[in-house]
Amino acid sequence: MTRFGYTLMTEQAGPRELVGHAAAAEAAGFDFEVISDHFSPWLASQGHAPNAWATLGAVSQATSAVELMTYVTCPIMRYHPAVVAQQAATVGLLSGGRFTLGLGAGENLNEHVVGRGWPPVNVRHEMLVEALGIIRGLFDGGDVNTAGKHFRVDSAKLWDLPEQRVPIGVAVSGKQSIEAFAPLAEHMITTEPEADLVSGWDAASPRAAGDTRKIGQIPICWDPSTDAAVERAHDQFRWFAGGWKVNAELPGPAGFAGATQFVRPEDVASSIPCGPDVEGIVKAVSAFWQAGFTDIALVQIGGDHQDAFFPFAERELLPALREASSKAAP
Repeated sequence: MTRFGYTLMTEQAGPRELVGHAAAAEAAGFDFEVISDHFSPWLASQGHAPNAWATLGAVSQATSAVELMTYVTCPIMRYHPAVVAQQAATVGLLSGGRFTLGLGAGENLNEHVVGRGWPPVNVRHEMLVEALGIIRGLFDGGDVNTAGKHFRVDSAKLWDLPEQRVPIGVAVSGKQSIEAFAPLAEHMITTEPEADLVSGWDAASPRAAGDTRKIGQIPICWDPSTDAAVERAHDQFRWFAGGWKVNAELPGPAGFAGATQFVRPEDVASSIPCGPDVEGIVKAVSAFWQAGFTDIALVQIGGDHQDAFFPFAERELLPALREASSKAAP
């Protein structure tokens, strides 16, 4: 059965607001919640970037049953992997075992702030493989000492581990990343509804297909007014048009503003469902379950446009998504 999640978008709301959104999303009936982990917003008009891990600690106490997940944390530059492991274990404890650690190779937007330069993608993947080894070793509970190509760890041990091991999901985009990460993670994360990614993950993973989640994400811009929704999506989410090969490389909001200055509102509306039409949202989301995804997180664009969204999601959107996905299930 397909599960539907809500995205705590740190780029578009402050920490106190995000905690409130988390509680409201749980009350509305979302199955899980994911949180972005950014040092900067994509565009200045989004206007926020609080610390995701501090926010997650508060979210774990403001919610009681909904699953939580980072979507995604980069453990190769801004955070050392040993620190990520400690943060994940702590949130696992605070949430009572409701947390999944979502990891990825990161974006220049967030990682350049530590002043180490931005390596090419093949090096980033190499670094992430090494980081995963460290994190998994710390989750095992013993002392970890490593002197790898990219990271050193000296006598590290996690003294507070949850009884239920924190599962790991990794963001992938193609064959190279799937082959590198599927053997090292429980779950697949991606934003493209491509069946080849699902089948490729299952082929490369040592786990049974039914034991791994395939977790996708899609932006929507619900609003009673289609025109207002298109305007807001263009203002705050036109960066999405660049694709991840571009988005991973640009260094800041000014770069994204320049790169997307010729993206038109109608271009955004053609790729993101905008307005009050439930059927349009369901049709866009359906691409993921048709490709074999088990979990789909929605991004409601606009930090100031969440409160009205939750009643709509509870009354109309989630029932429509569940009904449509159940009819498509084999």
